[in-house]
Amino acid sequence: MKQFLRHWLPPLVWMALIFMVSARSDLPHIGERWLDILLKKIGHAVAYGVLAWLYRRALHRHFSTGSTLRTISIGLSVAYALSDEYHQTFVPGRNGTLVDVAVDGAGACGAMLLDWWQERRRALPRQGSAAQ
Repeated sequence: MKQFLRHWLPPLVWMALIFMVSARSDLPHIGERWLDILLKKIGHAVAYGVLAWLYRRALHRHFSTGSTLRTISIGLSVAYALSDEYHQTFVPGRNGTLVDVAVDGAGACGAMLLDWWQERRRALPRQGSAAQ
C-alpha cells in the first residue's frame, strides 16, 4: 500500500487540484483579453504536462519501454482533460472546449517529448569519455 501511495498519490492530488480550479466559476482575469487567454492556455499546457509526467512516474515500474510508457501517460492525460472539460460544462460561467483539450494534449506531448530528449541524452556516451 505504501508503494502504491508513493507512486499514485502525486497524480491523484494533481488531478484534484485541476478539478478544483476548473470548478471555480469566477476565475480572475489578467490584464488585456489576449494576455488573459494566452496565460490561461499556457497554464493548461503546463498543468497537463505535469500530469503526464506524474503518470509516467507512477507507471514506470509497469512498462519496460519508454515509448509505451510515454504514450500511455499522454493518453491518460488527454482522457482526464476530456473529463475535466465535460465537468466544466456543469460549472456556471464556464464551458468545456475541445480547443482546451488540444492545448492540454499539447502540454502532455511536450512534457513527454522533453522526457524522451532527456532519456536520449543520458543514453549517449559522453564525448569526453569516448575520446579517451
